[in-house]
Amino acid sequence: MSSARQTVSATSLLMQVLKMREGVLFLVLVVVFVGMSFSSQYFLTWGNMRAIALSFSTEGIVVVGMTILIIVGGIDLSVGALMCLAMVVAGKLFLIGMNPWLAAILGVGATSLAGFVMGLFVTRVGLGFFITSLAFLGLVRGLCFIITQGTPLSLFSLPPEFAFIGQGNVFGFPVVILIFLVVAVVGDILLRNATVFRKVIYVGSNENAANYSGINVRRVRLWTTVLCAALAGFAGIVFMARLGVATPTFGIGSELNIIAAAVIGGASLTGGKGSVLGAILGIALLSVVTSSMILLDISIFWQEMIRSLILLAAVSVDHMVNKHR
Repeated sequence: MSSARQTVSATSLLMQVLKMREGVLFLVLVVVFVGMSFSSQYFLTWGNMRAIALSFSTEGIVVVGMTILIIVGGIDLSVGALMCLAMVVAGKLFLIGMNPWLAAILGVGATSLAGFVMGLFVTRVGLGFFITSLAFLGLVRGLCFIITQGTPLSLFSLPPEFAFIGQGNVFGFPVVILIFLVVAVVGDILLRNATVFRKVIYVGSNENAANYSGINVRRVRLWTTVLCAALAGFAGIVFMARLGVATPTFGIGSELNIIAAAVIGGASLTGGKGSVLGAILGIALLSVVTSSMILLDISIFWQEMIRSLILLAAVSVDHMVNKHR
């Protein structure tokens, strides 16, 4: 009798997990890990696990902001260019003699300003997030080329205490990963518990109802746009410290990976639904799949196709769930 009860309890727990997007993603990750542990002897090594975590840590910072923006009903196609903007602005200011920490703050400030202007076009002019961010993608990328004149900025003279945020280790653990974990945990806790972040979900779920309940929808959309842009800038600074270089082509195509991670993690493109934890699991899954394909010696052309199929499947599931509701 006890054994039967335990079986029923385990089945009930499994069903509850499968009802959660995060639970499904976690189980998929477990299946991939188990499968790859038999397929490649190098997959579960510390070096490979470290490389996987490093590969998505920087973009993972941006995923937090993108998830919140998608939940409110928006999207930002310019985050890759914004990462680059923070990098080249801070790099240029450092090379002309400015303190690197102040230069980094101004770099993040530049992306925050871009996000603020973008938000104004959406909330005041009335343009959509898609077309506005698409325009800013070109504007910001062009500005990066103007600042650098198309030439990468060598920053190997960055002081060790600044480079530490990108290259350092704490008890053998990369600081970049620790920074990402802090941003992810804080973002997840705030989105679940903070009143101001609950407004994000209310606005994304039903804009009219949010308006009638006294929520300033324009303000919520504006500050979420700025937050996403600021986190993109911060990620760019971390990457600059990691590589010691600022290149005007950095971040091209990364916005697609970031959006894909958020959607795979359960952020609905119609707004009102999503979680930071799910988005982090989404980008982790993409990185694990990419690492697995490399270890299995799958052609790079097939790799892009497989990642796109994963995104298409996630968007299709999201669409069918929303249609059913």
